[in-house]
Amino acid sequence: MDSLQTLTPKAGSEIDTELEEEIQGGMAGPSSLNAQHQRRSSTRSIKRRKFDDELVESSLNMGGSNLTPIPVRVDEGITSSSTVIPSNSMVNLPSILQETRRKASKVKQAFRRPRRPRASQPTATKDLGRWKPTDDLSLITAVQQTGDLLAVHRGVKFSCHFTLTEITERWYALLYDKSVSRLALAALRNLHPQTVASVQAKALYTKAEEQLLATTSSSSQPTLETFEKLLQDNATVFHAARTAQALQAHWQLMKQYHLLPDQSVQPLPKSDHVVSFTDADELLRDSELVSTERDEVLEAELAQNDRLAKTEIKQLENEVGRWQVLVEAVTGISPPDFDAQTLAVLRGRLVRYLMRSREVTFGRTTAGGTVDIDLSLEGPAWKISRRQGVLKLRASGEFLISNEGRRPFFVDGKPVLSGSRSKLSNNCVLEIAGLKFVFLINQELINAIRTEAARGNAPI
Repeated sequence: MDSLQTLTPKAGSEIDTELEEEIQGGMAGPSSLNAQHQRRSSTRSIKRRKFDDELVESSLNMGGSNLTPIPVRVDEGITSSSTVIPSNSMVNLPSILQETRRKASKVKQAFRRPRRPRASQPTATKDLGRWKPTDDLSLITAVQQTGDLLAVHRGVKFSCHFTLTEITERWYALLYDKSVSRLALAALRNLHPQTVASVQAKALYTKAEEQLLATTSSSSQPTLETFEKLLQDNATVFHAARTAQALQAHWQLMKQYHLLPDQSVQPLPKSDHVVSFTDADELLRDSELVSTERDEVLEAELAQNDRLAKTEIKQLENEVGRWQVLVEAVTGISPPDFDAQTLAVLRGRLVRYLMRSREVTFGRTTAGGTVDIDLSLEGPAWKISRRQGVLKLRASGEFLISNEGRRPFFVDGKPVLSGSRSKLSNNCVLEIAGLKFVFLINQELINAIRTEAARGNAPI
């Protein structure tokens, strides 16, 4: 109270002046402390953002243990006595920060989303190689039915060809290799039920199943109901995927190959004479094979095919007569150059052109026109005219060649221009647009023609 009584006579302006001086004196201590313990800061333009716990720690570390008294304004114009926090009453800040961080980490773990386990591979067929899941299912089913890998190799049709060694190695891998068996089982579980049913329907037949099917005699005519009753009476023996239709089909195969017990295979004749296909064909009677009833649709179709075949034969005959070209055999053995009707031969590298008339045309055959000798059969003939020239035999036995095309050709290296002609001798070389031919003359036939011309029997 004495302090209050001594403060009351002072004016308000004096109180404010004293308060400002005390505040300025009190703020001098922290500024000097900050100068002694200056915080390290980065000079980078972009700084990392601070987390909440770092902000609290930095704000708490700004003060020191030596605190100066700071006056506190209690009422209007009145200040209380300066209060100083002693150093021994300071709280241990590192322990508080550690506790705060521990609680914050627990809260984060509580609200953190649980990690999802890594999804397994979408398909378990990885690293299976050539073996597909259907192949593994066929192998397992067939081994369970027969117990013989050789029978599985002969009777099961896989997606691709596997040798007996590959089938054996795959079976032992499924039995003893954990990684392979795990992948194979995962792939089998992913198969569609229809796929599994179709694979199991093709399972091999066991000996017990074939013995039950053999109880039906080959002379009888069993129906589908017969096999249904057999399947119902022996459900424990037959495979679960067996149906009456499958049993009937397998019984028919056994009957076809004479595998039923009441069937016997006819022995071969003991004599040396074995019936051949020709002998058996002669024993057949066509009258017994051909039915007496007429099929008009079949007869019309046969007549149409006959007309088409005859038309094609006529076209081939016309082409042979027009082109008069013989191609050498692939073996390189060429037939004789001349026959009784060949006057001369124009031999190329691939084709031989036979001259069987006194006058023939040569050039390039197109859709708009044809020539007797088509030089395009020998090689590229795009520089050859459609009607390049004419080969002609005179009554005196001389061969003349005339150029009717745009480009010249050469006879023994001598050019024959367009509109001119030249004489051809035996073994002369004819070059037309880069294609070379050898002109060969049938001397015997030409001598006969000259003899007839001398007698006046041959036309001029």
